[in-house]
Amino acid sequence: MQLIKLYFTPALLLLVVSCPVWQVSQSLPVKGPMKDSCVFYARTLLENITDTLTQNNLFTGIDCTKQSVDLRDTNTPSVCAPKEPTCSGTAKSEFDQHSCLTSIWEDLQYYYRFLAATPDPDIILGPSVLLSLRELMENCFTWSFPADLASKKAFTDQQRTYDERLSLCKVLKGFQVRTITINRVIGYMNSGEHTKDQ
Repeated sequence: MQLIKLYFTPALLLLVVSCPVWQVSQSLPVKGPMKDSCVFYARTLLENITDTLTQNNLFTGIDCTKQSVDLRDTNTPSVCAPKEPTCSGTAKSEFDQHSCLTSIWEDLQYYYRFLAATPDPDIILGPSVLLSLRELMENCFTWSFPADLASKKAFTDQQRTYDERLSLCKVLKGFQVRTITINRVIGYMNSGEHTKDQ
């Protein structure tokens, strides 16, 4: 069973990457493309998460690469993709940008709350993942940044237990997978393809 988990995630990621910008419907009722800066913010977030996963001192005593992925169960992948996605053809469905962005926003809030509540004695999460996550949220979403998120800061004076380090590893791996989806969606909306008529 463990072998299936190890090979399933890379195979799934390979499939997602091999589909050119999600061949979604050509007649999508959306107002306009996402800003170029949002593509940059999303890419920076993904790079920071990926870099953070390689920080050995963050995961002392744990081989994070061998741990399973703790992926938040949301409808982001389905609501941000066509109902019948294919890698080689055009899907017959509509893309609901508002629903997609709402779902992404909920994911980002969840991960921000989790990471802000995680002890960060080496000050790794704050200036990298949390900063880029906050920039993406503040600059690319029309919703205001909630006050309860604005006041949250990663704990810098508390040491992490083994279980906290293990949980952080698994959640960051899940956040990395979700951020790949978010990058693809933002890139798709930035291209303006979803606004073209059939």
